[in-house]
Amino acid sequence: MTKKVVLVVEYNGSAYKGWQAQKFGVPSVQENLEKALAVITNHPVKVICAGRTDSGVHASAQVVHFETDVERNERAWTLGVNTYLPSDISVVAARNVSDDFHARFSAVSRRYRYVIYSSDLRPAILAKGVTWTYKKLDADVMKEAAKVFLGTHDFTSFRAVGCQANTPIRTVLNFNVQKLGQYIVLDVRANAFLHHMIRNFAGVLMTIGAGEKPISWAKDVLEAKDRCQGGITAPPDGLYFVDAQYPEPFNVPTAPLGTSLFTIHRRAAL
Repeated sequence: MTKKVVLVVEYNGSAYKGWQAQKFGVPSVQENLEKALAVITNHPVKVICAGRTDSGVHASAQVVHFETDVERNERAWTLGVNTYLPSDISVVAARNVSDDFHARFSAVSRRYRYVIYSSDLRPAILAKGVTWTYKKLDADVMKEAAKVFLGTHDFTSFRAVGCQANTPIRTVLNFNVQKLGQYIVLDVRANAFLHHMIRNFAGVLMTIGAGEKPISWAKDVLEAKDRCQGGITAPPDGLYFVDAQYPEPFNVPTAPLGTSLFTIHRRAAL
């Protein structure tokens, strides 16, 4: 009997050309996960994720589902699958779900965090885990500017030129900016995101935080509905997919909100 299984997956995207499996020889997170699952299930597996991530982007709680006719316990779907995964990909939770669950279409919101390291000197250990800027950023100014993005808007100015979404209309449910020492974390939840949307938010807010543009520029860019007015696209290094929310009846497993960097420094500040 075919059953549906949901996994929560953590990965460091630095070595991959994004989530999605691509042509032969191009490393992706999806390809590695499907290969590992095939070993445990003894048959080919196709996984579907809550939200695709780009080249170099990370995840602390990517949600995926797949179908299988074999019976395995949670230990097999976590520890067993991890045995066949590279060290920068890990399954952190697993559960059987109902047949009507879909990792992408059942999600009511997705959440990302973008971690900026503001310092005169570049980091070494976290070189691919944060976006570094030598500029001094004012997090309070960035937080004020981000308020304009809340609600339902046409985010054409914040979508990549090659974005394939049918509409630029999205609803941003929460947008928080928090300073933790030399780190600034953008925490954004929306019903869905456009290609490069978070990185373009970050590019605009970093420009405002550095004092190069006024707070009002965020609204100007939004209302322009023109990507050319939106400034630079921030690097992928500091971007993390941290959560997908689903209706309670699906009983999807959860993981602590990432990144671990954010959690560590939040605790240290208490």
